[in-house]
Amino acid sequence: MPDDGHRPLWAGRVAALLGIALVALTLRQAVAAVSPIIGDIRVDIPISNLGVGLLGTLPPVLLAVFGFIAPHVARVIGLDGGIVLALLMLTLGHLVRAFAPNFGVLLVGSVVALAGTGIGNVLLPPIVRRYFPDRVALLTAVYGCIVGVSTAVPAAVVAPVAEQLGWRFALGMWAATSIVALAPWIVVIAREHRRRLADTVEVSPSAVVTGLWRSRVALSITVLFSTSTICTYAAFAWLPEILGDIAGSTPTEAGVLLAVTGLISVPGALVVPLLVARLRNVGRLIATGTASFVLGYLGLLLAPATLTLVWVLLIGSGSILFPICLVLINDRTRTHDGTVALSGFAQGIAYGMGALGPLLVGLLRDLSGGWTVPLLFLLAVILVTAVPAVTLAKPAFVEDELAR
Repeated sequence: MPDDGHRPLWAGRVAALLGIALVALTLRQAVAAVSPIIGDIRVDIPISNLGVGLLGTLPPVLLAVFGFIAPHVARVIGLDGGIVLALLMLTLGHLVRAFAPNFGVLLVGSVVALAGTGIGNVLLPPIVRRYFPDRVALLTAVYGCIVGVSTAVPAAVVAPVAEQLGWRFALGMWAATSIVALAPWIVVIAREHRRRLADTVEVSPSAVVTGLWRSRVALSITVLFSTSTICTYAAFAWLPEILGDIAGSTPTEAGVLLAVTGLISVPGALVVPLLVARLRNVGRLIATGTASFVLGYLGLLLAPATLTLVWVLLIGSGSILFPICLVLINDRTRTHDGTVALSGFAQGIAYGMGALGPLLVGLLRDLSGGWTVPLLFLLAVILVTAVPAVTLAKPAFVEDELAR
């Protein structure tokens, strides 16, 4: 295992560095590749509106389910083995979707690919801690930015590719990236063969997983992750329609504004992890993200058509809460086992809550007949982050809390 001393980034860790970057590049492809070409798919495969809704609901649900399963995978086959399994599932899922003769097979392929995504989501933070204990913030910033790219690129290119080469090629081509991502991990496993079946365990895994409910740090990070995920998924699902109804945006303008929320998050994903590592009081950064969301929602409530771009930029800037959570998963645990357990616990609950966000916003829209109540709901959700802003302000560790 790499020692904790500060040493050159490349020293003996090139394969791990490349592997982390390539895994991050694969983590949102299965999520983002289907919706832009669903119309093309429906030409060949009959899919009801209910089926389309099911495909849209699968990502957060499966990311939640496999967020809880991933720590057990790591216990059985190790962190490196878990990452390889995730990449194999992604590869298989992409190919199954590409060759699907009917909706059932398409659904199975999506489940397999998203299961791989869920495992990769959870295991990537402890992988960073394992191989780069001296550069956790930097590597988290790098892979956070790459995850953002892996969301934007499929959404941008899949429709043009489908138009030229067909939707099956447009879905299957992402298998190439997960196959390429396997190569550095084969090198890593070959070098680490003496430890590949299990990682060092300082605390009983079952005790950690069970005890997380008793850890104020774990619960605070989970609340922060959950509120951020609810607001993010709600924006992906409803922001274009909200802007069209209350700000008078055209569909094209609303789509561009939604893309802006993603683009503005990239600088934050790069800078915020470095700030978390340097600031003694992380509560100030959490408060900054919360304030961005709050001002954005208030702007849409009070003056939606006046400074629409400003409100959208503020909502997008609020997404700095996501990289804050990723860094805290490593920063507030002392052991690899604790990191794996906290990553699965926080992400499993957060993505489960994220699945409810768009549904609740849509339900409130139907019940109230407008967007005021849904926006007030999102405002109330994000204000909950005031609690972890206080409880996470001072450094504390999950294992220390459980030991008490």
